[in-house]
Amino acid sequence: MARPATAAGQLAPAADRHGRGRPCRAVPAGVVAVVLVVALVAASTLAVSSGTIGIPIGRVWSVIGQHLLGGVDTGTADLIVWQLRLPRVLLAAVVGAGLGLVGTAAQALVRNPLADPYLLGVSSGASLGAVVLIVLVDGGGLLGLGLSAAAFLGALASFVLVWLFAKRGGGFSPLRVVLAGVGIAHFLSGITSYLVLQAGDLQRTQGVLFWLLGSLSGAEWNQLAVPTLVVLLGFAVLQARSRALNAVMMGDETAASLGVDVTRLRRGLFVVTSMLTGVLVAVSGAIAFVGLVVPHVCRMVVGGDHRRLLPVSGLAGALLLVVVDLVARVALPNQEVPIGVVTALIGAPTLLYLLNRRLER
Repeated sequence: MARPATAAGQLAPAADRHGRGRPCRAVPAGVVAVVLVVALVAASTLAVSSGTIGIPIGRVWSVIGQHLLGGVDTGTADLIVWQLRLPRVLLAAVVGAGLGLVGTAAQALVRNPLADPYLLGVSSGASLGAVVLIVLVDGGGLLGLGLSAAAFLGALASFVLVWLFAKRGGGFSPLRVVLAGVGIAHFLSGITSYLVLQAGDLQRTQGVLFWLLGSLSGAEWNQLAVPTLVVLLGFAVLQARSRALNAVMMGDETAASLGVDVTRLRRGLFVVTSMLTGVLVAVSGAIAFVGLVVPHVCRMVVGGDHRRLLPVSGLAGALLLVVVDLVARVALPNQEVPIGVVTALIGAPTLLYLLNRRLER
């Protein structure tokens, strides 16, 4: 049975296992946000400093300060810090924040804590759209808005397809959405793999396959504008709908009784989630588990109110992907590990641990 809503539109405190209504202890979101910001700055600094050629942290901030003040430094440290590593670290933070937001929105959209763009097939659709453009249309030369648009259209089409299959037979079932998403994700992934293998260029095939596993290599300053703008816009839209997301989590009928137009809300979330996923996939490939695990952990810390959960999930996602990208770069000598491999190695055990805790409760 759905829990009642408070006047603020958030879920009422959950009862304990004996049914006495003991509220869950949530850490103040402001404290968590400050901790995450400090940790993000520290992790970003370490990521820029670390690599095949180590740069002292003081030198890192000196180079950044010179550029921010309009100075010019032509040394090797400037090339490594400003041109190579800093754009990549910032892009990792933007992509991680976007994945955290998308995962939170997707779980509210289908009222299922197992939902994320990867499981719902949205990432697979975005990957297919991007690969079609790279392999069949332009051969990899058309980047930027063209690639993002293709990935967005693929994500939106796959989301609509999942929804149509899930709605067959009437009604709305979160379980049907997830099952349809898993099936369609594998189907689209098969088409994507076939197209990549038909590229006819071994070097291009290897590059696309590495990108599909998640990669931020080759990040440049001109790649930051579009994903940053889209993530900020998506956050603003989702944050404005945070009360409605709280209501939807209690069920469609309850949300409608609170004045929420559920159909209109879901259509809007379709577009926002697909837009975010498409743009993120275009710049980083399909990265799994971030959008699944981050909202879980953040919900355990700050509670289920989306007014607090959305910003905390964004910051946590940014921190996680900066750390994961650093591990992917330095884990093996002279070789970069795809980001998706690292997130799977971290995310799968974390998910199993969270599921085990939920079952024990």
